Amino acid sequence: MKTGDLDRGWLPEVEELRLRETLAAQMGGEENLARHRAAGRLNVRERIHRLLDPGSFHETGAVTGVPTFAGDRVVKLFPSNFILGTGRIDRRRVVVGADDFTIRGGAADAAIGHKAAYAERMALELRLPMIRLVDGTGGGGSVKFLEQMDRTYVPYNPAMEVMAELLSTVPVASAALGSVAGLGAARVVFSHFSVMPRKTAQLFVAGPPVVEPALGRKVGKEELGGAAIQTGGFGAVDNEVNTEAEAFEQIRRFLSYLPDSVYELPPVRESSDPVDRREEELVRIIPRNKRRPYPVRRLLTLVLDQGSFFEIGANHGRSVVTGLALLSGRPVGVFAHDSNFFGGAITAQGADKLTRFIDLCDTFHLPVVNFVDNPGFMIGVEAEKQGTIRFGARYIFAVYQATVPWCSIILRRVYGVAGAAHGNHSRLNLRYAWPSGEWGSLPIEGGVQAAYRRQIEASADPQALRREIEERLSKFTSPFLTAEKFGIEEIIDPRDTRPLLCEWVENAYRLLPSQLGSKKRGLRP
Repeated sequence: MKTGDLDRGWLPEVEELRLRETLAAQMGGEENLARHRAAGRLNVRERIHRLLDPGSFHETGAVTGVPTFAGDRVVKLFPSNFILGTGRIDRRRVVVGADDFTIRGGAADAAIGHKAAYAERMALELRLPMIRLVDGTGGGGSVKFLEQMDRTYVPYNPAMEVMAELLSTVPVASAALGSVAGLGAARVVFSHFSVMPRKTAQLFVAGPPVVEPALGRKVGKEELGGAAIQTGGFGAVDNEVNTEAEAFEQIRRFLSYLPDSVYELPPVRESSDPVDRREEELVRIIPRNKRRPYPVRRLLTLVLDQGSFFEIGANHGRSVVTGLALLSGRPVGVFAHDSNFFGGAITAQGADKLTRFIDLCDTFHLPVVNFVDNPGFMIGVEAEKQGTIRFGARYIFAVYQATVPWCSIILRRVYGVAGAAHGNHSRLNLRYAWPSGEWGSLPIEGGVQAAYRRQIEASADPQALRREIEERLSKFTSPFLTAEKFGIEEIIDPRDTRPLLCEWVENAYRLLPSQLGSKKRGLRP
């Protein structure tokens, strides 16, 4: 320090701090940033500022990096490629951790000082939602790093113990924003909600250079792990969007339905949608021809607070629809069966999707509304090969392990083992049936073929006999016969569905404070 600096107190050190912050903010340098922009992607600091409320980001570890000196002056800083801090979304505080791909491709070994683990710990102990903006790889990132280490190492998952506890404590949302592989891919999946843009993001356990020798052919990043791949199938990623800006908006919206932690109630909003709204369309939306499908998402919009339904996982497990919504301004979890896909039967993918969704709602104390049109588990050779009953069993257990308030609206079919899991019969199995409801161990059509197979095959006219038996038995399927024996508690006018649910959800929120805190069973990703 120069003699003249003595009168300036600690201003020289403050100036050096600001210089280091400025140098770190240059990220990977203009050449790397330009290449990043040319690929249609925002840089890490632009992403953070687009995600958060303006001016709300407070960075932790801003000057973490490797400095270069000219004499005693810092002239360059090679920063960590992981940025973390707190900010606000709709004035609610959150923790953000984001990879900088312009520095060694976002590889974990360039993060310095386990910053990513610190972000997870911060979210856990401050009980704040965690948002991960993932744009990198995992582990050492590259075998080139071995030359610097002079050794290899036994792999381990950094911060795994924190991540496991985190999922059972605070909401975690992740976005895949580039070619994400290895630990980076796992960080996206270790979450309650994940999203990725088309074309500019891919996700895979291992990228093309690692996979191609095993395949014996070239494979493109999109073919291996594009959004269509990862949001389809079993849905490694929940939602796909067109742009990074849409990904940030979906994260903001997802968090708007959830509390900051399991120790708080979901946030209630003012609603201008009348609780007594009765839509005439509902009385005609279910076709009298039970083989015909209907627009279940349209049905949901007629019942839920207008414009409030946020769908999760639309591209996978498509026979079931899952999402978050509002009833009288109160957040709820909603799932329904989509008869346009496999008649609404629960497939292996659908059961897996429902298990994760029910666990999410139960963890964060979101009351659940089940719109039921369930013909049972998917049947057939492919369904058996996919282990449908195994995934279905996990779904049934999720229903019975859930302790949040639950209400079922029986729209049409309730059949078999899967149908029996429309609610937990050992609790108050609160349910309302529409006049279109039908139920049993098996649908009449398939059941007749199974129960009367010998008589039908021995008949001179098998088809005529089958139709005759079906018509004879169909008179027993009226929901009013079940109601007469209190086998179904209430049959309602479909137009009364919203008023009844709004009354139910008000009471559900009265009961929720007694359930606050973490569940005995931790949440699985």
